[in-house]
Amino acid sequence: MALPIPSHIHYELLLRLLERQTLPATEQDNSALREQIQQLIITLRKALAQQKQIEATCQQRGLELDYRWSLNSPMGANKAIGTEIPLSSMTPIAELAEPIALPEKPGSV
Repeated sequence: MALPIPSHIHYELLLRLLERQTLPATEQDNSALREQIQQLIITLRKALAQQKQIEATCQQRGLELDYRWSLNSPMGANKAIGTEIPLSSMTPIAELAEPIALPEKPGSV
């Protein structure tokens, strides 16, 4: 049986959101809130690093990993260690969405 473990993309999505959108939005806010967000980013980076250590330990022991994309995936439905999709090969989320034209308000020029 493979060990279910979160896919790295879960960490990366949270980190990108916090670093690119949440943190810049706090530039004019109080420094206490900004510090909390920075601590959250640090915590997520530590969690990803710890997961990578777990993966290395499993690989050394010959244990398979089941990278999970959701809680609804059946056990064993995902590939074992070494088949995680590299983040560098993924299309950034912002590029996946097409711009949406908003309807003009009546009377606006």
